[in-house]
Amino acid sequence: MREFLRQCRVYFVYAGFFSLFANLLMLSLPIYMLQLFDRVMTSRSEETLVMLSIAALGAFAFHGVLDILRSRLLLGAGIALDGLAGPPVLAGALANAARPGSNEFAAGLGDVGTVRSFLTGSGITSLFDAPWMPIYLFVIYVFHPLMGFLATLGAIALFGIAVINERITRGPLDEVSDRSRRAGKYIDAGMRNAEVVSGLGMLENLRRRWQKLNSEVIDSQVLASRRLGLLNGLTRMTRLSLQILMLGVGASLVIQQHVSPGIMIAGTLLLSRALSPVEGSIQTWKGLIAAREAYARLTELLTDNPPEEARTPLPAPAGRLDLERVTFIIPGMDRQVIKGISLTIEPGQAVGLIGPSAAGKSTLARLILGIWRPTSGTVRLDGADISAWPRKFLGPHIGYLPQDVELFSGTVAENIARLSDAPPEQIIEAAQRARAHDMILRLPNAYDTEIGFSGARLSAGQRQRIALARAVFGNPRLVVLDEPNSNLDTEGEDALIQTMRTLTAEGVTVITISHRPSLLASVDKLIVLRDGAVEMYGPRAEVLARVTQRGTAAKPETPQVIAGGRPI
Repeated sequence: MREFLRQCRVYFVYAGFFSLFANLLMLSLPIYMLQLFDRVMTSRSEETLVMLSIAALGAFAFHGVLDILRSRLLLGAGIALDGLAGPPVLAGALANAARPGSNEFAAGLGDVGTVRSFLTGSGITSLFDAPWMPIYLFVIYVFHPLMGFLATLGAIALFGIAVINERITRGPLDEVSDRSRRAGKYIDAGMRNAEVVSGLGMLENLRRRWQKLNSEVIDSQVLASRRLGLLNGLTRMTRLSLQILMLGVGASLVIQQHVSPGIMIAGTLLLSRALSPVEGSIQTWKGLIAAREAYARLTELLTDNPPEEARTPLPAPAGRLDLERVTFIIPGMDRQVIKGISLTIEPGQAVGLIGPSAAGKSTLARLILGIWRPTSGTVRLDGADISAWPRKFLGPHIGYLPQDVELFSGTVAENIARLSDAPPEQIIEAAQRARAHDMILRLPNAYDTEIGFSGARLSAGQRQRIALARAVFGNPRLVVLDEPNSNLDTEGEDALIQTMRTLTAEGVTVITISHRPSLLASVDKLIVLRDGAVEMYGPRAEVLARVTQRGTAAKPETPQVIAGGRPI
C-alpha cells in the first residue's frame, strides 16, 4: 500500500501546494476585520470600505476555486489508488479465500473503498490544514503575547482531547468493525442457505443467533458513540470557551489600550481558524480510525500475497502429472491430511480417485490443480511445479469441476466462457463437448439465458452440466472432476461418461472423484485413498479385484468400504 500511495504522491503534492495558498487566503478575513475596525471605522471612508470588501471577496472567490481544485485532486488520488490497489487486492482476497484455514474476515475491496472514501472526505482536508496552525498562532503572538499564549493553551487542550479520543475510542471502534463483519458474514451464510433455513424451520433459531451477534455490535457501538459524543461535546465547548476568553482578553487589552479593536476581532478569527483542523480531525475520528485499520489490513493482505513475478511462459502442457512425496497439513492442525503421496499419471489417462469420506480426495484434487500448495513435496505438470506456474498462463490448460458448483451472475455463455470475451463458436464447441448443447437450447434464451445469482434460476443438474462445459472450455490438457455426477439424472450421467471418453481420446488427462461405481468403467486406473495415503494404485480391473477380494474377506461387522461408504 505504501508503494501505491507513493505512485499517487503527485496528487497529494499538488493538493498540498493548493492548501498553501488556500490557507494564505484565509488570512484575508482577519486582515479585512482588522482594517475595517481600525481604519474604516475611524476614517469613515466608504471608498476604502468598498475596495477592502472587493479585495476580500476576490480572495475568498479564489480560495473557493483552490478548494474545489484540492477536492478534485484528492478525488483523483482516491480513484488512482483504487485503480492501483483494486486488482492486486482482489487477487489477494481470492487467494486468501482459497487458502485452507484462511481468515474468515480477511481484508478485501471493501477496505479499498474505506481508504478511498477517507481520501475524498473532509478528514484528510484537516490533515492538510493542520501544519498551518503554528503560523496562525505566530500571527496571534505578533498581535499580543498574552493572546498568543491563550491560543497556544487552547491548541494544547484540543490536542490533549484528540489524544484522549484516540485512547478511549480506538478499542470500541475496532470491536464495532470486527463484530459488524462477523454478523454480516453470519447473515450472508443464512442467505446462501435460504432454502435450508425455510425448509427446516430454522428461521427463528437463525434470527436468535443473529440478534445475539447484532446485540454485541450495538453494545460496542453505543460505547463508542457515547465516548465520541462526550469528546465532541467537550471539543465544541472548549473551542467556544476559548473564543469567549480570547474576546474577553482582547477586550481587556483594548480597554488598557494595548491593542486595537481590530486586533481583538482578528485574533479571535485566527484562533478559530487555527483550531479548526484539530476540531475537524476529532469530529471525523471514526472515519480516520476506519481508514487506518483498513490500510493496515490491506498492507497485511498484500504482504502475504505479493504479485506474481514476471516469468517466461512455458509451452502448453501435454498433461503428464507427477506427485513427488506430497504431504499436506491444514494450517492450525497437527494431522496430516495428505501423507507422502508419490505417483505418476501419463497424458491421456483417465484415473478414478475413490475412498471413504474424509480420506483427502478433494484435498488431493486441489493440490493437483495448484489451488493449494503442498506442505512438502511437489506436484509437477509436464515437469514444472504446478503451484509456481503463473495462473493466467496455466488456467487455459486446466479444467475443474468442483464438488460444490458455483456459477456467476450473467448468461450461460458468459459462465461457459469463464467470463471471457470468447467467440460464440468456442463457447458452443465447449457445450457440445460436454453434451450440454441440447439442454442449453431448451432454456428460455438458450446461451443468452440469465441464470441469476449463483445460477439460482437453474436446477442443480443444469448447473453441474454448465459447469462441466466450463471445465472443458478451450483446450485443457488436465481435467479434474470432483463428484461430477452428484446431481445428474440418467441423461446427464450418460453425457458425462461420453465427455470423459472424448477427452481421453483427445489425449486429455482426466481425474475423476466419484462415489458412484457407474463412472469407474470409463477410467483406465484407480487410486484408492485412505486416511490421506494411497492404499492402492493401478489398472482399474486389478484394483477392483483386490478391493473386492478384501471386501469378501472382511468381517460383517466391519465391512470394507470403497466408493464413499458402499460396502463390498
